[in-house]
Amino acid sequence: MIIRSASGEVEIALLEEGNLVELHSQKKDTSFVVGDIFLGRIKKLNHTVNAAFVDIGHEKDAFLHYSDLGAKLKSVLDYTDGCVSGKISTAKLDNFTIPADIIKNDKIDTVLDKRATLLVQMFKEPISTKGPRLTTEITLPGRYMVLIPFSEGITVSKKIEDTKERTRLQVLTESIKPKNFSVILRTAAEGKKVADLHEEMKNLMAKWDQIHDQLLDAEAPVKLLSEIDKTGSIIRDLINESYTKIVVDDKELYHSIKAYLESFLPTHTKILNFYNGKKNIFDEYSVTYQIKSSFGRTSSMPSGAYIVIDNTEAMYVIDVNSGHRVSGSSQEESILRINLEAAQEIARQLRLRDIGGLIVIDFIDMRNVEHKRILMEKMKDFMAADRAQHTILPLSKFALMQITRERVRPALEINTSEVCPTCNGSGKINASILVTDEIERDLEFIMRSKPDTAIQLHVHPFLGAFLKKDFWKQQRNWYSKYSRWIKIVTEQDLPVTTYKFYDKQGDEIRFS
Repeated sequence: MIIRSASGEVEIALLEEGNLVELHSQKKDTSFVVGDIFLGRIKKLNHTVNAAFVDIGHEKDAFLHYSDLGAKLKSVLDYTDGCVSGKISTAKLDNFTIPADIIKNDKIDTVLDKRATLLVQMFKEPISTKGPRLTTEITLPGRYMVLIPFSEGITVSKKIEDTKERTRLQVLTESIKPKNFSVILRTAAEGKKVADLHEEMKNLMAKWDQIHDQLLDAEAPVKLLSEIDKTGSIIRDLINESYTKIVVDDKELYHSIKAYLESFLPTHTKILNFYNGKKNIFDEYSVTYQIKSSFGRTSSMPSGAYIVIDNTEAMYVIDVNSGHRVSGSSQEESILRINLEAAQEIARQLRLRDIGGLIVIDFIDMRNVEHKRILMEKMKDFMAADRAQHTILPLSKFALMQITRERVRPALEINTSEVCPTCNGSGKINASILVTDEIERDLEFIMRSKPDTAIQLHVHPFLGAFLKKDFWKQQRNWYSKYSRWIKIVTEQDLPVTTYKFYDKQGDEIRFS
């Protein structure tokens, strides 16, 4: 896991065997995050789509479908009204009466009133023209468990297969679980002591207390509880014994992650590293290169075959091309080999770009039934590590495979094409040899206007190599002229002839 913090944004890259498989980014001032809990106000009931539009303070009304209300809607409404009115003075649900479940398939206006207020939780970010998507099935996730109010029960993760361990966890959880709360025990709970589970239970109940306290006399719309930021949630949900390295370039984030690991995975604190190298951390670990090579319309594979990814409003379409590499004694074996290679790359691309909805893949046609079965089974294996819910259908007679993948947030789109850095698309440029003269003029102006400022010059590696040639001759000339050493930092993200100056605080020095 490589974590970069810069310019008010945190970017997280996950690498498996050196290959980039997930990329997450979050602005530090993000106001709406999946998992946030709100007191919302219903703005409109739409009978056509059987849903309500809810004001939670977002620029677009959030969407609450009947299927996302959950069976315990009446409990949510009663608790919300009781807290807002002051009739419910405690967060505990020991004396709270759980009403009957709502009917599974009914109309939205039979259970909700227009202008009513209710407790809601965001479970999908705004996508395209759509607002956030909500649920009234409130969940409070932790490292070892998920706490769910207004229900009773204990569920153990299916990944914990040992029968004795499952029974042990159920008995322990039953002894610490508050009344009228259910608990889902996560895989990370395996082998944990009752003290560990009890401590987390107290932390989750403290969050529920916070929601109750903020509901008192509250006026919708208002946020009641913020989910931990994306960095924290990814650390909580993903970090396990399989990780071998976490690298972060921000001191505050480093100490935050270290504290988390010391609490939950003390044996893994040694894999956490603080990066203070001169190069951009994404450049150091080849993340920038992989982003540039992975987000184009076409993605090539080592064999020379490639896939083409296109999207419409309704679906994504992926075409597999051999690149004229079908060779060898058996054409069928070659086609299978290319299709398997493409399937692995497609699974990586779906996870990396976070593509959701319907995906149709046009593989190279195969006549061999056994080869079709192998491709299907391998596709399942390649997507096994994907945390998003997905369904894979067998190949059709036209060699088409259909995949549906859960859509939680907008697909990640990065434009890897570059406008000419000097002509800006006009087709005409100034002589590139003059770029050093432009740097010299700007540097002289900075030295006159900010004589005491420490200067860093950020350039593309090609330009950096040119400036540093002959034993840093250019830097030595600047030192002789200005009595200050000008540090040159290379960035692969910069166009070849583009340069930027930064002061000692890391702020860019602009000239207009």
